[in-house]
Amino acid sequence: MPAYGFAHLHTRRPHPEVLEYLERVQDTLDPFQGRFLVHGPPLEVLEGEWPGSMVLIEFPDLEQARAWYHSPAYQAILPLRADHIDGNLVLVDGVGPGYDPRKRAAQLRAELPTV
Repeated sequence: MPAYGFAHLHTRRPHPEVLEYLERVQDTLDPFQGRFLVHGPPLEVLEGEWPGSMVLIEFPDLEQARAWYHSPAYQAILPLRADHIDGNLVLVDGVGPGYDPRKRAAQLRAELPTV
């Protein structure tokens, strides 16, 4: 099942170190089969507020995503971005083929307290 690294970048401050990060990050992703799906384009906010931009990276599974983040190669370049761009990064499992939100609703309904 695919997994994703999702970053909500609150501030973007152009800096030479950020450019170096961008030049080097793909080399850290390749050994873990990571690929960018979204990389900071303008957003169309339909509900609420969304300050900043987003990045979405796909991995074959959560194990590969974790291994990438904790790899020496990525940890070596992480400060190049993190020192200049404020944001949040999460890793999350995707849903598999045949996912049906109705089944999730049934699970949640079963967990509701009975009155």
